[in-house]
Amino acid sequence: MRKDSFFYRAFDLYYDGFRHMTLGKTLWTIILIKLFIMFAILKVFFFPNFLKQHALEGEEDSFVATELIERGTP
Repeated sequence: MRKDSFFYRAFDLYYDGFRHMTLGKTLWTIILIKLFIMFAILKVFFFPNFLKQHALEGEEDSFVATELIERGTP
C-alpha cells in the first residue's frame, strides 16, 4: 500500500493515536465494560424473547401480522 494513500494515512492516524494513549485506554476499557453489561447482561434479564413465549413455532409471522392489525385499529 502506498504511504500517500488516504486509507494508509487514516489507519496511521488512528494507530498512532491509540498507541500513545494513556488515560484514553482506561476510558475505552470502561466503555467496553459498560457496553458488555448493557448488551449481554441486561438483555437476558429485561428483554425476554416475546415471540418465543407467545407465538407457536413456525407461526411467528402470522402472530406479528395479527398483533399489528389488532393494535392498529382503535
